[in-house]
Order: sequence, then C-alpha cells, then structure tokens
Amino acid sequence: MTIPLVVGVDGSEASLEAVDWAAAEAARHGIPLHLLHAAAGEQEASLVISAASVRAGESAPAARLSSEISHEDAASALVGQGRNAFALVLGSRGLGDLAGMLLGSVSLAVAARADCPVIVVRGSPEHRAGRFGNVVVGIEDGEGSGTAVDFALREADVRGCRLVAVHAWSAPSGACTTPQASSWFLEAHRRPPAQVLDDALRHPAERYRDAAVSRRLIERPARPALLEAASTADLLVVGARRRLGHPGLQLGLINHALLHHAPCPVAVVPQM
Repeated sequence: MTIPLVVGVDGSEASLEAVDWAAAEAARHGIPLHLLHAAAGEQEASLVISAASVRAGESAPAARLSSEISHEDAASALVGQGRNAFALVLGSRGLGDLAGMLLGSVSLAVAARADCPVIVVRGSPEHRAGRFGNVVVGIEDGEGSGTAVDFALREADVRGCRLVAVHAWSAPSGACTTPQASSWFLEAHRRPPAQVLDDALRHPAERYRDAAVSRRLIERPARPALLEAASTADLLVVGARRRLGHPGLQLGLINHALLHHAPCPVAVVPQM
C-alpha cells in the first residue's frame, strides 16, 4: 500500500491553501492524499472536512482522497499520522493563532516533532503555484543534509525543474579566502566549502543523472543566503538533526527563521 501525503486542515484560509498545494503534490507523485482534522465537535468537523475535500477535488481531480477526524490535539494527531506518511503538509497559520504570529503554533510544534518531512505552505500565490522552476536546498557542513538533498532532488525531478544547492559559509573577519579555502580554514572547518557542496550532492545525484543542478557557494550567514535564494524558489528544503537522547528534532535558529520568514513553501526533512 502506498503511504499517503497527509495535510492538516482546520478551516482556515491558510489550511485550504495547504490543501491546494498538497493536492498538486500528491498528483505529481501519484500518491494518495489524506485530510486530517483534529476537533472536538463532530458537526463542525464534518463541515471543515467537506470544504477541504471539495477544495482538493478542484485542485487535483484525479487524486485518491481520504479523510479523518481526530479527537486528539492537532499536533499530536499530525505527528502520529506522520509515522506512516510520505510527508505532512500544513498551513503557515491556523484559526486559533494570535494576530501577528508569523507561524502557527501547531505548524511549529509538528515541524519539531515529526518523523517524516514536514512542509509548511507559505508565500505568495506564484511561489505556491510552482512558477519559478527552482527547488532550493540548504547544505550544511556535517551529516545533516543527506536526506534533505535526496528529498529535494526527488522534488525537482517530479517537477521537471532545477535544483539549486546552496552552501553558505563565513570566514573570520579580515581573512582572505576562496571557496577552495586556505590551510587555516581547513583547520577551523574540517572541509573547504566547495568540498562540502560536492560531497553532499555526489551520491544523491547519481540516482538523478538527468537532474539540472546549480551549485551556489555564498560567503555570508546562512539565514539571509537561504532567504534570498528562496525568493525565486517553488520550494525551500532544509535538513534537521535528531536530538540525541530525546524525541524530536533540532530545528535550530536558522530553520526557525526560515519557517517564519521564507517567501515560499518550506520542507523540513529529518536526518535519517
């Protein structure tokens, strides 16, 4: 049985935008779409699910659709579904969130706890509709980017678009450096920036030999570098390490910033 793409719905406009995005995503991958609503009242829940089902049918008529009402709290229900899901898709804001919040509390909690990729659908209609032809993936030095690169390449492949791999790096003030790096930089950072990018892409790219991949080495902090790259992206993909000895993920300051401020949908992919 093919595992589904699960989208959380609560009746808000942001969640219906997430349904639109998820329906298109399920159609691209040829997988079922499962709508999940966590609520206390059955009558209200039925209306929410009905509206979301109509929206999904309009966005992707051929999608295999199912739905469910859970009586758990929303974050726990979604995290539970994520144990057997292709990915979880959420809106950036929910009905219960306070005015002025940049990211809904449920979306943030799920992104920090899920076992599968979590996509928070945000940004302008043109970013959500995939009009730029770019999937951006952030590459970090270490072991946290491998699963994210796999996910990003697969997304670029099903869209028939370009993968833009971004590695942002910073050198001490006043140092004279290049992406290939000098000896002092190797001592401080283990690997030069160009090697970090090449190593992260080498094995995943072998499975997608026809993929168009653009490499970007940017000497600046990761947060502004990735936000700038995302300005012309259909999807921004980042990895997240698992917490040692504790459930959940280490989202970190950069991922928090991207989830709150990115101009396009953001996928947080747990390291496997």
